[in-house]
Amino acid sequence: MRKRLREKLSEALPREEIQQIYDSFDIIGDIAIFKVAKENTSSNEVVAKHIMTVHRAVKTVFIQTSPVTGDFRVRELKLVAGENRTVTKYKEAGCIFGVDVEKCYFSPRLSGERRRIASLIKNDKIVVNMFSGVGCFSILIGKTSDKPKVYSIDVNPTAFHFMEDNIRINRLYNRVIPLLGDSKNIIQNQLKGLADRVLMPLPVLALQYLPYAIMALKQSGGWIHYYDFQHAIGKENPEEKTKLKVAQKLDSLSVCYTFGSSRIVRSTGPNWFQTVLDIQVSSLPSKF
Repeated sequence: MRKRLREKLSEALPREEIQQIYDSFDIIGDIAIFKVAKENTSSNEVVAKHIMTVHRAVKTVFIQTSPVTGDFRVRELKLVAGENRTVTKYKEAGCIFGVDVEKCYFSPRLSGERRRIASLIKNDKIVVNMFSGVGCFSILIGKTSDKPKVYSIDVNPTAFHFMEDNIRINRLYNRVIPLLGDSKNIIQNQLKGLADRVLMPLPVLALQYLPYAIMALKQSGGWIHYYDFQHAIGKENPEEKTKLKVAQKLDSLSVCYTFGSSRIVRSTGPNWFQTVLDIQVSSLPSKF
């Protein structure tokens, strides 16, 4: 049903209303969130009823009424059906995450990417997660790797609160270190030259913060996982567009690097894609 919402509603709503509904939606714990191009109160209630009928564990259904915006990466939600609450528990890969879906950024659609990154972390590696939210990437790394130390940074106090709680729930004291603040300031003051690997899962700030990701790496270098949003039409390749943009920035910083794997993580809208680029930095200039 999650990928065929319009088809499921074809007998319950007029065609013009169905065309306003996005074909997929998110389930986070026992909360479902869907989007429409144009809000219609009567059709919203029909959508919510279908979701709760098919997904019995869902207790609350929201409609997303704004894009994800601002420094805290949050969105506005409107209750359509069920319990009036935004806090839930989400399970993924043996981990449990508490999250406020209105006050913290969270996407279940990144679960595969979180597992991919965690699988790359070997023994005794130091990782800096520059934009950690409630700690999903960090905690999964801490849970699945042997003796990691993950410095997990976020600027949103609410997300930081949930991150601290999630570290406790998953029993990852001393493996995942929560840090509240702007990652560029924290790296400059506390984490310079420590990391084997840096995560940048915030596309809107990744290019601006790339020098600080480099600064966090050990002088001998390491890996940076860089996330981006790319618009691509026709034969344009969003991965290649990400590589071109990042190469120009790294060349301007006189960094020695090679590109490892790249991939499209997901589609985020018509002709828009989230991409990830794995960058191996072989050595840092003395200015870092």
